[in-house]
Amino acid sequence: MIPVAEALAACLDLVDPLEVEEVALSQAAGRILVRPVAATRDQPPFASSAMDGYAVTEDDVIPGRSLRVIGEAAAGHVWRGTVTRGEAVRIFTGAPVPEGAAHVVIQEDVTRDGDRITLGEPLSGGRNIRAAGGDFTAGQELSAPRRLRPADIALAASMNLPTLPVARKPVVALIATGDELVQPGEDPRADQIIASNSYGLKAMVEAEGAEARLLPIARDTEDSLRAVLALAEGADIIVTIGGASVGDHDLVGQVALGAGLERSFYKVAMRPGKPLMAGRLGDAALLGLPGNPVSSMVCAHVFLLPMIRACLGLGKSAAPRRQAPLAVDLPGNGPREHYMRARLGADGRVTPAGRQDSALLTVLAEADLLMVRPAGQGPVLAGSLVDILPL
Repeated sequence: MIPVAEALAACLDLVDPLEVEEVALSQAAGRILVRPVAATRDQPPFASSAMDGYAVTEDDVIPGRSLRVIGEAAAGHVWRGTVTRGEAVRIFTGAPVPEGAAHVVIQEDVTRDGDRITLGEPLSGGRNIRAAGGDFTAGQELSAPRRLRPADIALAASMNLPTLPVARKPVVALIATGDELVQPGEDPRADQIIASNSYGLKAMVEAEGAEARLLPIARDTEDSLRAVLALAEGADIIVTIGGASVGDHDLVGQVALGAGLERSFYKVAMRPGKPLMAGRLGDAALLGLPGNPVSSMVCAHVFLLPMIRACLGLGKSAAPRRQAPLAVDLPGNGPREHYMRARLGADGRVTPAGRQDSALLTVLAEADLLMVRPAGQGPVLAGSLVDILPL
């Protein structure tokens, strides 16, 4: 067995950033921007009114002042004259501020009678004008790499960028293995179970920004495994689920080796998830996950998601952790790094689940984090800071 950090480094060595593609702005949400992009214009491109009101000169901002209304400016409709002393232009939010105007008096501070207005007393503070380029100027960049959030998409649109350079989505082929498995909705025999891992992994992979290919269940024969592995052609990462242990029916390793797998490691000093395997199969990275549901999902958080992020150009690093105080005392840990299902309470303290069996999906579904205990760690007292990996 090798340590988790060593296994992760080996997994990350199997992948590299993928090629760049231009996608329409409307399709870019959630994608990874791989290089900075620059605004093609200022925003706003002109001094604009921040309020509905009246544009006046600086000298006319006097309570009780009477002014003549000489025009109107609305958003998308510039008023092309010049405002001079004693004059005002009716203006609406977003409209260009006319030449000569230096202040927008809000409409609530004005009484109007025909083409004349009288400024109230007192007047609200502020000029109520947004300066040209006050948000950003032409050439200002949206930095990269970054996962494009809705706010980023709105910013890119206002920068007048119809397309964005993003990383190609890595293709992840998911292969569940075992004679005991049937698909959800089928009628299992008494000695069969429902294939759950591949569906949970598909959701994880897609949420991280990759494309998941859910392949048929591979049965416990070499011919079946070879046939399903062949269907994974073209994938960037092949994920097998189960069949990587040492039982008589665990054939994934030997079939993959026969197909040309260059194995990087087998077995990791972690709990759950010891029977983990990784290597290179042709042009793809192969990650062999354990078959127990929790083991499979935990190993995906620790190994698969960082591999996907590396493919997307987000760097080669472990899943980000933070620290929080422990809510209860814990006995010493064993010789393997332990990823305990846990919850973060309203008081900010971490409580591990009472049951940590690697087959209990209900416990994983109720957890909102994994609490990471180092191998060989002694007893830990309540209040001690522990590493956590948010789910």
